[in-house]
Order: sequence, then C-alpha cells, then structure tokens
Amino acid sequence: MAEAAPHHPALPSGLLELCALLGAPRDSLPSPEQRLNNNRGCLMLCGEGLFAPLTVDCDLFQELFHREVAQRKGVKGPSSLDPAVLSVFVPPFVMKEDSQLAGMNCTTLGKNRKRSFRKKRERPRAELGKGVPGGPRGPDPEDVSIPNGVDLLALPQLCFPGGLCVASEPREDCVHFLVLTDVCGNRTYGVVAQYYRPLHDEYCFYNGKTHWEASGLGGSAAGCFVPFAVCVVSRFPYYNALKDCLSCLLTHLKFCKDFEVDNHIKDFAAKLCLIPSPPPGPLHLIFNMKPLQIVFPSRADPESPLIDLDLHLPLLCFRPEKVLQILACLLTEQRVVFFSSSWALLTLVAECFMAYLHPLQWQHTFVPILSGQMLDFLMAPTSFLMGCHLDHFEEVSKEADGLILINIDNGNITYSNDEEVDVPDIPLLAAQTFIQRVQSLQLHHELDLAHLCTSTDVNEGRASRRAWQQQLNCQIQQMTLQLLVSIFREVKNHLNYEHRVFNSEEFLKTRALGDQQFYKQVLDTYMFHAFLKARLSRRMDAFAQMDLHTQSEEDRINGMLLSPRRPTIEKMASRKSSAPHAAHRRMVVSMPNLQDITVPELPPRNSSLRKIQTMECGSSCAVLDVPPKSTHTFKIPEIHFPLVAQCVQAFYTDCVAQLSKAMGSLAPENSVLLARYFYLRGLVQLMQGHLLGALLDFQSLYKTDMRIFPADLVQTTVESLSAPERTQAERTPELRRLISEVMDRPVDTPKADDRVKNFELPKKHMQLDDFVKRVQESGIVKDAGVIHRLFEALTVGHQKQIDPETFKDFYNCWKEAEAEAQEVSLPLSVMEQLDKNECVYKLSRSVKTNRGVGKIAMTQKRLFLLTEGRPGYVEISTFRNIEDVRSTMATFLLLRIPTLKIKTASKKEVFEANLKTECDLWHLMVKEMWAGRKLADDHKDPQYVQQALTHILLMDAVVGTLQSPGAIYAASKLSYFDRMKNEMPMAVPKTTSETLKHKINPSAGETAPQAIDVLLYTPGHLDPAEKVEDAHPKLWCALNEGKVIVFDASSWTIHQHCFRVGTSRLNCMVMAEQSQVWVGSEDSVIYIINIHSMSCNKQLTDHRSSVTGLAVQDGVQATSTVYSCSTDGTVLAWNASSLRVTGRFQVPGGGLSAIRLHGGRLWCCTGDSILVVNMNGSPCQELKIDGSFKETGTSFLGFQLMPEQEQLWAACTGYPDVYVWSLQDLAQPPQRIHLQDCSEINCMIRVKKQIWVGATGLSQGRLKGKIYVMDAERRTVEKELAAHTDTVKTLCSAEDRYVLSGAGREEGKIAIWKVE
Repeated sequence: MAEAAPHHPALPSGLLELCALLGAPRDSLPSPEQRLNNNRGCLMLCGEGLFAPLTVDCDLFQELFHREVAQRKGVKGPSSLDPAVLSVFVPPFVMKEDSQLAGMNCTTLGKNRKRSFRKKRERPRAELGKGVPGGPRGPDPEDVSIPNGVDLLALPQLCFPGGLCVASEPREDCVHFLVLTDVCGNRTYGVVAQYYRPLHDEYCFYNGKTHWEASGLGGSAAGCFVPFAVCVVSRFPYYNALKDCLSCLLTHLKFCKDFEVDNHIKDFAAKLCLIPSPPPGPLHLIFNMKPLQIVFPSRADPESPLIDLDLHLPLLCFRPEKVLQILACLLTEQRVVFFSSSWALLTLVAECFMAYLHPLQWQHTFVPILSGQMLDFLMAPTSFLMGCHLDHFEEVSKEADGLILINIDNGNITYSNDEEVDVPDIPLLAAQTFIQRVQSLQLHHELDLAHLCTSTDVNEGRASRRAWQQQLNCQIQQMTLQLLVSIFREVKNHLNYEHRVFNSEEFLKTRALGDQQFYKQVLDTYMFHAFLKARLSRRMDAFAQMDLHTQSEEDRINGMLLSPRRPTIEKMASRKSSAPHAAHRRMVVSMPNLQDITVPELPPRNSSLRKIQTMECGSSCAVLDVPPKSTHTFKIPEIHFPLVAQCVQAFYTDCVAQLSKAMGSLAPENSVLLARYFYLRGLVQLMQGHLLGALLDFQSLYKTDMRIFPADLVQTTVESLSAPERTQAERTPELRRLISEVMDRPVDTPKADDRVKNFELPKKHMQLDDFVKRVQESGIVKDAGVIHRLFEALTVGHQKQIDPETFKDFYNCWKEAEAEAQEVSLPLSVMEQLDKNECVYKLSRSVKTNRGVGKIAMTQKRLFLLTEGRPGYVEISTFRNIEDVRSTMATFLLLRIPTLKIKTASKKEVFEANLKTECDLWHLMVKEMWAGRKLADDHKDPQYVQQALTHILLMDAVVGTLQSPGAIYAASKLSYFDRMKNEMPMAVPKTTSETLKHKINPSAGETAPQAIDVLLYTPGHLDPAEKVEDAHPKLWCALNEGKVIVFDASSWTIHQHCFRVGTSRLNCMVMAEQSQVWVGSEDSVIYIINIHSMSCNKQLTDHRSSVTGLAVQDGVQATSTVYSCSTDGTVLAWNASSLRVTGRFQVPGGGLSAIRLHGGRLWCCTGDSILVVNMNGSPCQELKIDGSFKETGTSFLGFQLMPEQEQLWAACTGYPDVYVWSLQDLAQPPQRIHLQDCSEINCMIRVKKQIWVGATGLSQGRLKGKIYVMDAERRTVEKELAAHTDTVKTLCSAEDRYVLSGAGREEGKIAIWKVE
C-alpha cells in the first residue's frame, strides 16, 4: 500500500489574510423578469462574482438618480442601498490537487481555480468551457474558512461607512483604513479602496470608452455610476503599502471588461498571498506591482510596532498643546471619539496616537471607524477610542454623556452635552519640553525639496519622500518616548523588584501639586498596570533603553548606592531656578519642622553650577539626534501567471536563488542582515515543501539572532516531518540539536506570578522573616543583614515580634525624615563650599556651639555648622580627620547640658555643641560615620560609607519611633561599624592597602550579596557603531543564574544593569572581534553579547555538555578564530564572523576544564593531564600527574603558560601548592611552591612576569580570600594580599595595569589591584 502523504505544517500567513469585493447586492436591484423590451438597463452583479447584463426599469433608475441629486444638494433623500460582500478570496490559491497539473504547460491551461466565497443563493448555474476539462473539482464555497477577526456581516458597513449611493458623475477613487478586533483582542488591519463604474446596458468597455448610444437613455440616465469597494485584510498594519497596492489594482479594474473584474482581484490577492512578511530588523521588502515599486517595511525590533504611516499627521492637525491634551485623555483612559470628514484620517490619526504611546499599550476597545448604523457603540460605559464621520458630531454630542470629542478637521477638543470631563494636564515640565521639541521639527517635505530639481522618475521621487518620512518618524518616536520617560522615570524609585511591590502613595507624595491629579488617574489605569509589570520584570523595552540612555551621571552613581537617596548639592542648585515648583512640593509633603527652612532667592554665583543648568536646559529641549537605523531592501522576484503549482514553485525557486545570492555578497560580520536572509529563505523553503532545507536555515538563524527565531513554526515543521525525513534530520548534527531544543520545550509552563502589589502597612504582628519582607517592600532598606539589626533595635526589651503600630510609627518617622531632607535648601555661599555630589542627610535643631549658633549638618563626607542670622558655613570636620568623639555634660549656672565634643586632627580647638536631648543620638551617628569612613579608606570601598549612612538614618527613625529612655540603647544596636572597630580592630596590612585601589559592589541594591563567577575586562575603543560615551573600557561581571552586569571601567559606575544570558551558571568569557563577548555556560550553550547594543541575540548550541573554556586566536587579516571546550572533551573552532564551526575534535578522557593557545597549538587541561594538541586535534605532548601527585589523589585545577620564561605553572584542586614545569622538558619533575597560610587555590592568571593566584587562606586568624602575587623568574611569592572576607573565585587582568578579583557570595564584591 502506498505510503500516506506527509502532513505539511500550517504555513505562516503572508501579507494577505483576505481580499473581498463589495458593492450593491442583486436583491436591491430588479430581477431578470423585470426586463423591459426597450432594453434600458444597467449593470448587475451575479453568480461567480462576474458581471452580466441585466435591465433595470426606468422607475428604479430614476430613484437611484434622484438619491444622488438629493444627496449632492444636501437634502435628505431616500436611504442608500445596503452594501454586501460580493466575493471573498482567501489563501491558499493553489490547492494540493494542482500538483497533478504541474507537468502541463502553463500557457495551455484555462482559467485556474480560485478559493472564493459566495452566498449560496447567488451561486450561478454551471457554465461550460470554464476550467480544465476533466480536472479536479474545485472546493465547495461553503468550505472556505474566513480568518478570525473578520466579520463578513459587519464588513460591508465598514467598507461603505457613509452608505452605498449611486453617483450622477464619476467620482475620485478613495481609500480608508480599518482596524478589526476579534474576541481575544487580536487585531487585523484592513485597507479599503472605493471606485465607481457606470451603469449601462453594455457589459464591457472598449478601449477604455463606454458606449451609451444603445441604451436609449437621455443624458441624465447616462450619468449613473455605482460604487464598489475592494478590501484587503492583513495581520500587519501596512497602511501605506497596501494603499499603493490597491491604487495599482484600480488602474486595471477601471478599464477592464466587467467579467474580468474577479480575475484581476484574484490575481492581485494571489500576489499578496505569496509575499512573506519581513522579519523585525533592517531588511525591507520591495515588490513590483506595476507601475509602482511597493515597499513593505519591517518593524525595528520584535518589541516595536510596525510603522507604515506618516506619524506627523496629528502634528499637522493639532497644536502641540492639543496633542498633549489628547495624550492625557488616552493615558487616563477616557472615552474618546475622533471626528473627521475624511474616513481615512480617522484611522491614521488614531493609529498615530497609539504609536505615540509605545511601549505603553491601549488596553480597551479600539474602533477608529464607526458607520452610521454603529453609533450605538458609543453608549458603552467602559473606556474606548472610536471614530465617526463629522456629519454625526451634533447627534453624538447631544445623545451621549461623558465623551471627549476630538475634531480632526479643525483641531478642537470638546465634551459631549457641554459637560466638563475631568481630564488633568500632562505634568508641566514634561509638557513644556515636548512643545519645544515639536516646534523644532521640520514637518513639511516641500521645504526640503525647494533646492532640488524635480524628479522625473516616479519611484525615485517616492523613495526620496519615504526616506524623509522615515527620518521624521524616527524623530517623532524619540520625542514621544522622551515624553513618556520624563513622565514616568521616577516610578522605578518606588518599586520593590523582589516582592513586586509599587509604593503608589509615596510616589504620589513626590509629585508636584499641579501634577498630582494626573498621576492619581493614571495610576488606576490598566495601561499603567501593564507598564508596572514590565518594569518589575526588568524588561529592556524602548522605555528602559531610553531611560538608560538619558539618565544623568548622578542617576548612574545612585544606582550603585546602598544608602537612601537625598538631593545632591547640584540638584539643590538647579531647584533655585524653579522656586514655584519647589513651593508646590512643600505643600504636598507638609511635614513638621520645615517652617524655618527658607528658600532664599539668590542669584547663582557658582559658574560651574550655572553651566550645568544651561547645558541641561539646552539638551532637554532638543529632540535626541538619533539618526534612523540604516535599512536594506530585498526585491521580491516577479510572480508569473497563471497561478498553478509549477509557476508558484518557479517563484519560490527564484526567491531562494535571489536570497542565496544576496547572502553570498554579504560581509561576514554583517550577521544582522544575514539573520534576516536566513529567516526569509527558511520561510520560502518551507512554503516550497523543502522542510529539511528550511530547518537548516532556521538552525543557522537560531545561532545568529535568537530574537526573530520562530520557535513555534519550527516545532510544527519538525512534527510534520515524514519518517524518512525525521531520520535524515536526526543524522545531521546541526539539526539534531535544533530538534531537541524545540521539541523539549516545556509545553505547559506554569505562568509566573506577575501581579503588582501596592504597598500596605501591616495589620498584624510580625516575626523576623515577615518583618524583613515588609521593610523590603516599603523600599526603606533591602539588605537583609541591616534589617536583622533593625529588628533587634525595635525589639530591645520586648518579645521578638513587632506590632503594626510600631511599624507604622517607624515608617512615618522614616518618611518624615525623607521629606525634610528633600526640602533642605542651602544658601549658595554654603553650596560653593561643598562637593556637587554631597547630600545633607541630617540637620540638627538650632544649637549653641563654641563657633556660633546654628544647625549642625551631616553629609556623607563632613560635618559643618549652618550659622544663623546671616547664613554662613563653618566647617566642623571631615569624617576622615576626626580623632575623637565624646558625649559629655557642660555646666551652665546650675544646669548640666549634654554636649558633643569632636576633636579633629587639623585643629587644636575641640568643637563643642550643646545638643541637649539630641546629644546621645548625634554621638552615635557621628561615631558610626567615623568608623564607616575609616573602613572605607582602609578597604578602598565607598560602600562602607553608604552603609554607615543607612545605619545612622535608621538610628534616627528608631529613636523617633520609640521615644523612650531606652531609645538610644536600642539605636546603638545599629552602630555596626563602630562596634566592629572597637571589638575587632582590623588594620589592613600595609601591602594590601598599598596595592588595593578600589572596590565595587555588583550586588548593590540586592537583598543579599551574590558570588562573582567570572570577570572580563574589555578595552575601550572608538567604533563607528558606538557612541562616544560607550567607547569607554568595560568590566563584565557574571553573577549567579546567568546574570551579567557591565561597569564603565573608567569611572567604575554601572553601565548596564543586570541582564540575563540563560539561567545557568556562567563559566568563562572572552572578547572576540572587538564587538562580541562570548560567554560559556553550564547549560552547554555559548551566548554572544553584542557590545554596542548590550543585547544577547546569538547562541551557539553545538556543545553537548558544560562549556568550560574559551580562547581567541586573532586572525592575520580581519577574522578571528574562537576555540571552545566542554567537559565531555569536545573542542570546537569557530569563525568569529560567520559563527560557523571550522574545526572539531575530541580530547580523550573528558573532564576538560580549560584551554590555552601557545605556539600555534592548543593546551588542554583535563582532570589528570595537560594535553598539547595541534589545531586539528592530533596530540603532540602530554603532561600527566605522576606518582607524587597520585598519592594526593587530586586533579589539575588550571594552568598558565609563561612563554618568555618557558614555564608552565599549574595548581591542583583542593591544595595550597603551585607547580612549575619547564616547557623545554615537561618530563622533568616540577618545582613545588607552597603558599603560606593557604588552604586551597581557586584560580590563577598571568600578568606581565607575574602569576596572580586567588585562594582561600588564613588572615588574622580567620579564613578569607587571599591573593598571592608570584614572581615568575624567581619563583617566589612577592606579595600576600588580604583580598576579601570570602574566597577569591575569579581573577582577570585589565591591560596588565590592574588585576580585578571577584569574591564569593558572603562578600560579593570586586577588588581592583594595582600591578607593579
């Protein structure tokens, strides 16, 4: 028995979902029995969608004619005809049975079959001579499936929203646009072209001219034209492209014979059906529709909307203030109705506003066109955005309540029933900046053309207009995105990512009084809730990227701070220029003890601060100069007719050939464009039925750009493979892994809980764990260790639980102090004495001191006295210069006044302040800051100061909460660094202090430290693809579970917050081609990060076990070779540009943990040997663990080569010894170097003529992370560095000038060491 034909997968839709012809149904015109002998007649649509002669009586004709006359005079005449769907064409247009005809000559075939839909009652009698004699029977019209989301009953009304009326003279062809939504909220898009044909007794045109003589009608009867509409429905909003396509179609329909209309539409639909949709990226498709070249643009990236319309249309229709008002209506989810006399503008303007909101998305009903019969939709009680013809404005305005009515034609915004709808304004500062940016745009193409000659090539002129529009669209998208970022940027400061909490109440308190109503309404919308979900999931969408791109240096630094944020001196200076705004903020918070803090109106005298303000103002008002990304085009081959299987296959073959040719001409490094060609060629091969070829292209796409990999389509393709095809695919190594990847995907993955919780104060008693969670949710502190100390402070002398009232009091004290700090204003003469990044964290009451009367102010750097009377600055001391701090009692008459005394190194006179009741608290705080400053200096780690600031602010809140005699003792539980200094004096060894330059904390802002698994330093270089600020050197830090954080190595600030490459531990990293970072993972995948875009879109999946080593061999010319190894002993050689495997071999024994390149050979470290092999894998030399090592039962941990000294240095797992072999004779026993106070070695690197060894060892009697710096020539330990409180896990070199070390999870910090 013959084998069953394989089941082909459901092909992805091309551009076309459906094409329909609509017009007057036959029911509305007289039947054939009504024919008159005088043969007066007009056209009638019948049967198979063809036009046939049919007579009409004079009365009916006169009725149609008078309708038109009345309509043109503005008199309400008889109702218009009811439109209907006459023909529907849906893909595919070539059926499986057509393959039987593939051998026949295309030119000998008659009319081929088409998939079309007719109402059953309109089906004609069978006609002879149609189709192929004896050919397969066509599909039953009732079997044709209509795509979801297309309602054929409603479609006629939408295609003729103003009704179907006969015209007395020809009218211009017109186009309008539809948005169709199914019950699941999925949208499809329609473009409708209306055209008119004359009613007459002859059923064809002759040379484009009609013959009226035979009709016997007078002049009035001759001028009768009936409208028809062609509607194209697509899953993609190709408004301009499909409008151009339909314009080309109408040139044929207007002058073709009546019975040829269906054929023309069918051929048109078949063309669109064969055109694949371009994948996201820089590749656009061009198709010759004759006479126009049609461009189908792609979306910029998978997250961006597809833009194929002119985004400046609303800016031509509305003033910038009105645009902002409309955006406010949408952001607050009002009931909005657009009106216009142009049906086309309704959809285009509404879609422009949808694009302005990106990446926010309108979540409610969106129907930009309502016909006259659909006006009852406007009575819906929920939010919506709809559109109506301007003729219905008065009716809608009177009948409906609570609507915002927007007149596109005159640019006005009104309210229904003259009721004022409460729509707040966009925040003032963001609105002003937006208006200035709009005014800077060039919105008129004619101004750019004024100096150019007129183009004589229509397609050349269209291309020029399209390039101008693309640039303008890019500017508008950047401008509206900047508006959204300026409105919602500070939302992230009130999020708790771990517990998915948004503190809306505190966020509202930070808003200006005039902006609060806007934010209150926005915070309650579905749109904002979806926005919060994306922020809490750390999605790197357009908003996050723009936020990162436009954030200030202060925001970058704040991203690394553990302490609560306070306004810097620089920010205070900038607030001087906006005193009314500052007053609004004071009224919002309205906290106690602020009445005596005035805002003096002093002119700025600090030139540096004035420059900063000017620069900020200038840059904020300009549109970001972001040129549109360069785009490329691929021209789709011509489609030949008649459309039978052979011709379709020829088209697919041409497509594959053209794509292959384009791929062959690409430069190897152009992987972005190459990925798009892989996608398209795979899609075309799939449509050809070449499943294995398609899978090979998708496999290449998988490792070239993961973002556009069609996983579901590939899975469906694999499932549809026949048994022989599946066997062949399994025998192909490239496909075997792809099949396992897509088929092993979890089918029913439980959806992560992405709910957003609003912060609420607790209502029941809390144990420690619940207290930790609540404090983290509140945003006060994240570090669990600090919260544990806070718990001890609040429960001193009580049961170890905290009641809701205590938590509420503590929370209020903290927020009041926060509000006070926000309102602190210093005279300019004082600000000039401080650094621009200093913040005032604590301000005392007015007290008497030995240097005058005033308030003591504490910053992260110093204490100073803000004198009263004429405000002035008196420095008390920097924390670094303090020698002693005491709390004593000063005698005044019979009173004993608590006094704080501070002795400094630079002044003989001791500072004394009569702080009275505040004295004990200030004593604790100053000592904690002093201890934190000393630890920061000793360990070169500024995080100690930040953590000390957190401690002293918590002390202040604890004292304010408890307000009892034991409050100071309770607050002393937070004197962590002061107690550490007193109980365990830890002087950092001199060698360590001199070598250590700085420490940074990748886990800043996390709830607990995380181990540093791998470090990689990449040097800075100017590249055309990079911005100048991005050309700085970078430090790549791999944390647990695939997290990667990137630091700017010139300032040690965070360049890119955490993003993921997989979910497993990362083992190794290397830089290739100056634009890629390759990362080897435990999950056997090599992830490739683009240095310019900071995105990971490429994966190499050829390894079958954990990737443990990477090595780069720079090419003689441009291309580098990267070698990778995995624990199963596999070594692969990769072309770094094409990402293709150029070599493969297996190292015997397995356990491969590292590889090195030296002398044109690969040195491979396995468990019990170091193997030297040629580039083809043939062994040359082997160093095995000999008898002396066998006694220890150990294995090699790693090794380093010293070519100049001809040495090989190695370490063994779990042991404190380093072994040195001579490269001249590996058979000779090694020299063993024992590392003193070392328990085990973890890593080692070569730097100049030194070997740096990271280990765990004893320091001051405790196990800590240690680094041993060894001289390669003398083979001795030069330095022993006390590096970390936890083990040293990884080391890397920065241009042989610095060495960076990463610690285990107890500390989780990175240390930077100077290389001598």
